[in-house]
Amino acid sequence: MENITKFFSEMQMLKRLDHIGLRLAGVLNTDSIADHALISAQIAFVLADMEGADPFKTAAINIFHDNHETRIGDHNKVSSRYLDTKDAEIQAEIEQFKALDGDIGSKVVSMLDEKRYRNTKEGIIAQDADWLEQAIQAKIYLEQGFKGSQIWIDNVERALETEGAKKILAEIIKCEDFTNIWWQDLKKMTYEKLGKS
Repeated sequence: MENITKFFSEMQMLKRLDHIGLRLAGVLNTDSIADHALISAQIAFVLADMEGADPFKTAAINIFHDNHETRIGDHNKVSSRYLDTKDAEIQAEIEQFKALDGDIGSKVVSMLDEKRYRNTKEGIIAQDADWLEQAIQAKIYLEQGFKGSQIWIDNVERALETEGAKKILAEIIKCEDFTNIWWQDLKKMTYEKLGKS
């Protein structure tokens, strides 16, 4: 129980670590690693279902995919030019998940390898979901005036492998006000209910 308790303590750090890539575009208050992981896991679930893969496994991959950042930090694409973090990520994950009882830890590490090497359908979809979430966040920042965010959208558009992710991103790109589309029809419905159409 002591090791599991320490593991849960460390995972709380994900809420305190900023997802720093888009700071290059001038964004000061970026989302946290935990924010990113949660949304990318939900995207992974939906994409996996669309692509005929296991949505539960694919979402699980993305729930854990950035845990290593509690130990080695998040790195933007400029710092990644100078740092090869792959071995550090693997070492951190192995040490982190060793704390979990039984074979849970080795299962998680094995799933993360599927994403890292994109050698299974679920691994490919998990990576697409990770990238798609970053493009979605970049679109929101772009709409707030951070023009440098466009590079993230362009790079993700070129990198995506699954048809579902490509179609979703194309639809998002077409939106003039992606940030607010989700509630526009709800507002109209409320007025109709109140008789104020």
